[in-house]
Amino acid sequence: MGVHIPQFPVTVVGSWPRSREVLRALREKRSSRMTQEEFDRVTGQAILDCVRLQEQAGVDIVTDGEQRRDNFISFVAERLENVQMLTVAELLDYVEDKAGFEEILGTLDVPAYSLSNPAAVGKIRRARPLALDDYLFLQKHTEKAIKVALPGPYLLTRSMWVEGLSQSTYPTKEEMATDVVRVLREELEELIQAGVDFVQLDEPVLTELVFTQKNAHRTFMCGALTAKADAEQELEFAVDLISQVTRGMTQRGTRLGVHVCRGNWSTHEDVLLRGPYQPLAPYLSRLPVDQLVLEYATPRAGDMTALASFEHMEIGLGVVNPRTDWVESPEDIVAKVRMALSYVQPSQVFLNPDCGFGTFAQRPMNDVSRAVDKLRACAEAAQALRQTYAAIVREV
Repeated sequence: MGVHIPQFPVTVVGSWPRSREVLRALREKRSSRMTQEEFDRVTGQAILDCVRLQEQAGVDIVTDGEQRRDNFISFVAERLENVQMLTVAELLDYVEDKAGFEEILGTLDVPAYSLSNPAAVGKIRRARPLALDDYLFLQKHTEKAIKVALPGPYLLTRSMWVEGLSQSTYPTKEEMATDVVRVLREELEELIQAGVDFVQLDEPVLTELVFTQKNAHRTFMCGALTAKADAEQELEFAVDLISQVTRGMTQRGTRLGVHVCRGNWSTHEDVLLRGPYQPLAPYLSRLPVDQLVLEYATPRAGDMTALASFEHMEIGLGVVNPRTDWVESPEDIVAKVRMALSYVQPSQVFLNPDCGFGTFAQRPMNDVSRAVDKLRACAEAAQALRQTYAAIVREV
């Protein structure tokens, strides 16, 4: 820790497109046709390539691009005991209304046979760290501040509790949540002790509760088949779980954040969730974290008035859309930041994409070249903002 981070820091949400070599390694490793040593060699080089591109683009807080993960959540299956990885298609075996679920998948543009989801089949505990080893590897190869993304406790609970598979050990998802919290606290404690700069908990499923209405209990984003119909009760449950994970962890030199988006599984904006953050603001504002990482580059996010509820928190402001072909200009990014500054202070604003560039290994949202261009635009905007607001400070 202790890496200098400038005003208006530029960072990423986590994932990066995978190369053909990495995709092959992920397949071979999952099929036990590649050793762990060979897998680490291939993905280690990909991590180095990824972080160098981030550094060259002007990113202030880098990640490893999640190169060793199949996706932002399923990777936990091989790092937790008694967790099995299922494709979304395999989950159909545990859905009563199979036709209805298949219709939802088709409507949402979800490739049911290529995306996977972890499911608990017994008592969960860490077989090995979720992210600590990956952080320690990256720490050796960059002088930049490092962000590590982890699935949040509500996301993991909703995803991993599957009726018919999990019930013999955990009769309800609420009972499994106790072990989810324990696992994440163990991981977070070790990451903080190792000196990580930023830990981001991913909780995209929160938006499902307020934007999917009658289908809130059966949506793709986390393979969730288990949510209650009452959105307020689920949101309170989520706030409680996140609070349990981060309690006592803040004020220890590591920045803690929660990322909330509207899904990042398709480049077709019309199939992704839509709605402003206002319904979530009363819940997000109570989270004991340093930063909320929010998407605002897409018009689906609505206006920025919800930021008024977060005056005591940093905002990881989504200023570029990872799913579009066109690259936002630095001037447009500056204009978006200035809109946010109507509600929060300059010291609170970080610049980042709305979500990852490669959330699912098999289905990247963009190519590497476009990702670099978008991050470079963020860095140029940050430089302009630093000059403007440093001048204002000197005048005062």
